[in-house]
Amino acid sequence: MTTVLLVRHGLTAMTGPVLAGWTPGLHLDERGAKQAADLAVRLSAVPLVAVVTSPLERCVDTATALLGDRDLNLEVDDRLGECRYGDWTGAELKKLAKDPLWKVVQAHPSAVTFPNGESLRAVQARAVDAIREWNARLGPDATWVACSHGDVIKAVVADALGLHLDQFQRIQADPCSVTVIRYTELRPFLVRLNDTGGGVSDLMPPKRRGRRKPSSDAAVGGGAGGGAGTA
Repeated sequence: MTTVLLVRHGLTAMTGPVLAGWTPGLHLDERGAKQAADLAVRLSAVPLVAVVTSPLERCVDTATALLGDRDLNLEVDDRLGECRYGDWTGAELKKLAKDPLWKVVQAHPSAVTFPNGESLRAVQARAVDAIREWNARLGPDATWVACSHGDVIKAVVADALGLHLDQFQRIQADPCSVTVIRYTELRPFLVRLNDTGGGVSDLMPPKRRGRRKPSSDAAVGGGAGGGAGTA
């Protein structure tokens, strides 16, 4: 099974009051840099085989911190980039909340295409494609990081849980949080959601055993469910 650590970028000066989107040149602020450094320490014992990131600077900063001194190259995948919010990019959230489209974003996001921007359906499709293609490339024993953005991570989690995109606003991904999904041949398992401080012992790859019987997937599910309590 392939284990994906979905990491949201750390804090920036725009995180919270402003919809940053694809605003260029937006790096982590002092708080975000500390978050990323602390997370790198937490994950230092996890044997990552790849660190893949959105091309936006705040994610590249976060992913670079997670690389540390690992003998890996940073991989960039545009499909993990933030939703293209179009005319909403750079706007204050308190002002956007007065736009009639805001209510649709919250209640019926699968119907939303941002003005001169991207639809949330397209965001989910490209992000899920990226995750599954990297899973196939890295192999069934891989543990890897995908550094991305809140809405993108929520959309990937919704897909893994078999939820309609209209339910993705019920999911939360805080700055520099870790959300862990394990993908098996039969189904994904959500191991952690929005983890901002748990240990990492349960993220270590299981010891390899002999060839598993077909029914073993149920046992894997039990293990994954147990880990979810540490989120």
